[in-house]
Amino acid sequence: MKYLMTGATGKLGSKIVDILLEKVPAKQLAVSVRQPEKAEHLKAKGIEVRQGDFDYPETLDKAFKGIDRLLIISADGDNETRNRQHKNAVEAAARAGVKFIAYTSIANAKESNMFLAPPHQVAEEAILKTGIPYSFLRNNWYLENELGTIQGVQAGAPWVTSAGEGKVGWALQQDYAEATAAVLVGAEHDNTIYELSGTLYTQDELAQTVGEILGKNIPVQHVDDKTYAETMKQAGLPEAILPMLVEIQKGIRNGELAIESNDFEKILGRPETPLKEALTRLLNQ
Repeated sequence: MKYLMTGATGKLGSKIVDILLEKVPAKQLAVSVRQPEKAEHLKAKGIEVRQGDFDYPETLDKAFKGIDRLLIISADGDNETRNRQHKNAVEAAARAGVKFIAYTSIANAKESNMFLAPPHQVAEEAILKTGIPYSFLRNNWYLENELGTIQGVQAGAPWVTSAGEGKVGWALQQDYAEATAAVLVGAEHDNTIYELSGTLYTQDELAQTVGEILGKNIPVQHVDDKTYAETMKQAGLPEAILPMLVEIQKGIRNGELAIESNDFEKILGRPETPLKEALTRLLNQ
């Protein structure tokens, strides 16, 4: 059995690699990376490093050759770029004759109105079209995404949100990585869709839990999208990413991430790491 994953040098990908090394021999693992020189540390562990670029399908044909089970980690960039890259990766997988595709998607991808959803919808549809057995790992939201806000609060900034009472199924990247690795090497995940969502919390509840850990009261300022964008700008965030941040808040406010599920437990035999424990880990890193 030969396994390959893309995005192996990213934050999530790096965690998945470490977990896979505990599950299967290194000689059964391969990674496809755009810049192989950035994966020398993986090569040193006995993992086969292949060059593959989502913008150049011919490189993916070589990278995916002889692979039984493939993990495609969703690409970064604007939606148009990601749409093209995801289709390139899936079509290359089909040409290479892979026998299983796992894909890291977004919460409730098929029905989602989140601005981040279209590239995931394209990827899922492309995978279904191939007829190859698959698993869609619909990741809700990384708790790590909130570190900037938490660190700001630690430095004396207010907790500001325009997400209202919208709920999020936060979980640690480590939990997502463990679930993803389990599906990639597991035998009973053909044609599955997993909604990997933690227990649902609002921004107020998240802030309250952070406050309990820090031993301080953290009031939450609920504002409109315009005020939120201005606040983020004043905090020093690049103006180019402000529309994206506002859209994320809007999506949460509209319930796009309020997906209840016990799929973590189905895959791992345990629920996600409890919120307070997870936040404590992050704050102690």
